[in-house]
Amino acid sequence: MNLEKSQKRIAKQVKKGFQGYPLISIVYYGPNESMATKVIVGFTAEEGAEMMTETFSTQTDIREDTVVQTTIIKIIDRSGAKSVTMDERVQPL
Repeated sequence: MNLEKSQKRIAKQVKKGFQGYPLISIVYYGPNESMATKVIVGFTAEEGAEMMTETFSTQTDIREDTVVQTTIIKIIDRSGAKSVTMDERVQPL
């Protein structure tokens, strides 16, 4: 899957809003607001359940990494997530 298609699929899921559990949350981290070098993808099976996380890091902007973005799509698909949230801002490391 190419980068643009992956980003569009993620954005489409986020746009739907909260639809219930399971929930995937995506948070980007980086040295500044214009570059994200780390992403944490969280999975919550049900309300009140502990969140499981998967972390990915790169030296370049991770939002432009095809492999990582495709992996996030696979996590969303395989988890059967009803909701996907994403913080639009890059959080400081």
